[in-house]
Amino acid sequence: MTTAYDVPASDIIAKLAENLKENDQIKPPEWAAFVKTGVHKEHSPVDKDWWYIRCAAIMRTIYMQGPVGVERLRSVYGGKKNRGANPSRKAKGSGSVVREAFQQLETAGFVRKLKSGRVIAPAGQSLLDNLSTEVKNELVETIPELAKY
Repeated sequence: MTTAYDVPASDIIAKLAENLKENDQIKPPEWAAFVKTGVHKEHSPVDKDWWYIRCAAIMRTIYMQGPVGVERLRSVYGGKKNRGANPSRKAKGSGSVVREAFQQLETAGFVRKLKSGRVIAPAGQSLLDNLSTEVKNELVETIPELAKY
């Protein structure tokens, strides 16, 4: 069986984001159009579907590394803060974005909360595995040499 470990991250995240768009439980909050994704950013995201992409990336991260908490994902989505003439320093990403994505994924039933962080729920694992199979089949159609893997 094909899992999320077997396919490229960008392909499965794009496919999962399209799938999450159809889910009624996952929708961008009102403030999502105006918020920056961290203190290291100068502007808000340009892509209108950035919320679904971030939720998909968070769900994949939970699948691969879980249990995962908000602080750990803030570090993952952080970056280099430009401090002008001073040397750059690492800055964490937005905790509110990660927390809200966690909560929406929980209400949709894809993620569940433990004492040590969030882990993937059986429904979320099944969804990711099924999408991984679809992505792999699409890749095999375009590159037939991949069929032996």
